[in-house]
Amino acid sequence: MTTSFLFLATLFLGAAVIIVPLFQRLGLGSVLGYLVAGVAIAPVLRWLGADAVQISHIAEFGVVMMLFLVGLELEPKKLWRLRVPIIGIGGAQVLITAAAMWGLGQVFGLDWRMALALGLALALSSTAIVLQTLNEKGQMATPAGQNSFSVLLFQDIAVIPILAVLPFLAHPGGFGLAGGGGHSAGEGMGHDAG
Repeated sequence: MTTSFLFLATLFLGAAVIIVPLFQRLGLGSVLGYLVAGVAIAPVLRWLGADAVQISHIAEFGVVMMLFLVGLELEPKKLWRLRVPIIGIGGAQVLITAAAMWGLGQVFGLDWRMALALGLALALSSTAIVLQTLNEKGQMATPAGQNSFSVLLFQDIAVIPILAVLPFLAHPGGFGLAGGGGHSAGEGMGHDAG
């Protein structure tokens, strides 16, 4: 059975409109409310026979809206004022986290390419969840909130070069260097996909 985009959108919005305000009233936050709404409607989606492609269209629309909201926060003056935290704090967070995760992967015997790919992935966080939480707690205008926003912005920018590097890390010959012990990144990613 196929379901229309409009029906799925109505179902998702209906679940969110019912569950999210309830969670906010209970002081649990809207992010947890959205997660529970998704869990609640999953059986309905399976019963309706909605496929992953249909659901991904709704998810893509949500990502576009989230990026639009991030764009609303970006004013040239604000970006210029936050240039030091964006490059300094944001850059340090991504580099230190990626390096730490890469080192941990090496300790556990992962190939350097696989460890680096995992480190880069784990260095990123969800802009949507963090911004929503900061706004709910009224911390967006605080120094900590501005620093958090700077880190999120740097992560969003860093995604572009990270996505460009990942195919080289997935290739067994990655950058022409011989891998060390453990599985290659290509093998590891193949097992994850399977």
